Amino acid sequence: MRIEQLTFTRFLAAVSVVVFHYGGKSFPFKNDSIAFIFRNADVCVSYFFILSGFVMIIAYGNKTIISAGDYLRNRMARIYPVYFLAILMMLLLQFREKNIDYSGLFLNIFMIQAWVPGKVLSLNPPGWSLSVELLFYAIFPFAFNTIFKKVTLRQIAVYIILFWLLTQVIFQLFFFLYDENQFTVVKDILKYNPLMHLNEFLVGNLAGLFFIKSLKEKKGNYDFIILILAALLILALKFPFGLNFHDGLLSVLFIPLIFFISLNDGIIMKLFRNRVFVFLGEISFGIYILQHPVYSLISAYSVNKYLHLNDPTIVFFIRLLILIVFSAVVYKYVEKPIQNKIKTLNKAVLPVKSESL
Repeated sequence: MRIEQLTFTRFLAAVSVVVFHYGGKSFPFKNDSIAFIFRNADVCVSYFFILSGFVMIIAYGNKTIISAGDYLRNRMARIYPVYFLAILMMLLLQFREKNIDYSGLFLNIFMIQAWVPGKVLSLNPPGWSLSVELLFYAIFPFAFNTIFKKVTLRQIAVYIILFWLLTQVIFQLFFFLYDENQFTVVKDILKYNPLMHLNEFLVGNLAGLFFIKSLKEKKGNYDFIILILAALLILALKFPFGLNFHDGLLSVLFIPLIFFISLNDGIIMKLFRNRVFVFLGEISFGIYILQHPVYSLISAYSVNKYLHLNDPTIVFFIRLLILIVFSAVVYKYVEKPIQNKIKTLNKAVLPVKSESL
């Protein structure tokens, strides 16, 4: 099963993260009426984690068992080539500046930087989230084969919700009681450690299981409900009441939003399923993981030097356009060919396996 209209939401989330990192001084994002949205757009990473859990169930829910080897090979073929390209681009920049972070390079190559406080954002900062995703990929086949296929949905829901609540309490208490600037090691553990984000992937899994069991046939025009949920999300960012949304607290809004977008057959669905928008969603991983290398290599200074432009808004959108075009090229000539090659190899190996049995 594939839900096309969810794909474009990845693009919206990825671009929001780019604005969070690089667009704060640009129009319209610096406008006080909307600036708070993009100052908090890092919550989109939580959306990625939750959506990842949901999509994994949607994609594999009809299978009786998942081969851990095939699953990991397919997932790594999807993310690692572009992830590694981003590392090479940042290494080129560090080499040019004669300031190579060898320990960060090692951690990033093996996708373990999120486990090491102080090195979480080394080399290519957005890469920390892929270090988290690697944990998800490692546990998903086991969870699917031994729990999701053998335990009742009610029992699964109890355990996952309790785990989600526990992580929220730990996370919120720390940021409420302590100054994060004085406890940077603990902050890195709570904010970036993969175990602290496991709750987001698991609630996404739970949402996927519930969707398949009870919701997938309930299609309808949910445009108004989607707009209401989007408004509630904006209000939550505007009035956080001292809460930190970085660790999955907003799943209470993200999951209903995912449900209603998935079930919607209204105008929003038709818009999101547009071929151009779906393609933008497909290249969103490149936009996210390549943002730091592209914005670093094509600095505001270089735009000013070669194009004689210094307006922050124009400079930001030129770099954003370059990022989107570059991501599209990488998607077409790197991501897709490697994915297709892996699929071909898997199909070639399957008959051999069946004969050996």
